[in-house]
Amino acid sequence: MEIWKNALFEVLPPIFLILAVLGSIFLGVATPTESASVGAAGAAILALLRRDLNFKNISEAAITTVKMSSFVFIILIGASMFSLVFRGFQGDEMISNFLTNIPGGEYGALIIVMLTIFILGFFLDYIEIIFVIIPLVGPGLIANGADPLWLGILISLNLQTSFLTPPFGFSLFFLRGVAPENVKTSNIYSGVIPFIFIQIFAIILVFAFPEIATWLPRLIN
Repeated sequence: MEIWKNALFEVLPPIFLILAVLGSIFLGVATPTESASVGAAGAAILALLRRDLNFKNISEAAITTVKMSSFVFIILIGASMFSLVFRGFQGDEMISNFLTNIPGGEYGALIIVMLTIFILGFFLDYIEIIFVIIPLVGPGLIANGADPLWLGILISLNLQTSFLTPPFGFSLFFLRGVAPENVKTSNIYSGVIPFIFIQIFAIILVFAFPEIATWLPRLIN
């Protein structure tokens, strides 16, 4: 019984925090940006209840936040400069024409883009792909008739699958960092294979039946 109490004490607070953040978005109480403040306030309350809210932890969190924010803004600035130069040389029109002329129309172009993003996911973080790659290929796919919402969900599933795929998957390296020492890297690689097939199956379903991805957001709207 004591084990269950300890487990609930450790698990329930983060679950309530997640529900508070996502619930504030889905209920229309806060925008995604504002919900980050809800998450920060909730995390501070949890830390206070656990007596972990001290100057050391606050300073570490602040420094990490500044580093991550600087990282994202540097990428955003670089991506904006790259996009301006690329469009100045009509690069976006070239890519749009290339995607339009691919055999198979909308689906042929989408398959090529998805395969390219999957491979890029081995070497690039999702931030670089979202800020640099998507603005280049997205307009061409949308011009071919792709639903923006459906396209965004497909790309998200594709990136998740790429980050799980050995030997380059970013998620696998994160897992390796927190796994016990007796867990070998080969065990992680073999253990993730079923989840990769589940992800691929989900991509195929969403690709074949776009309503799976679009019905709930449209119902909410």
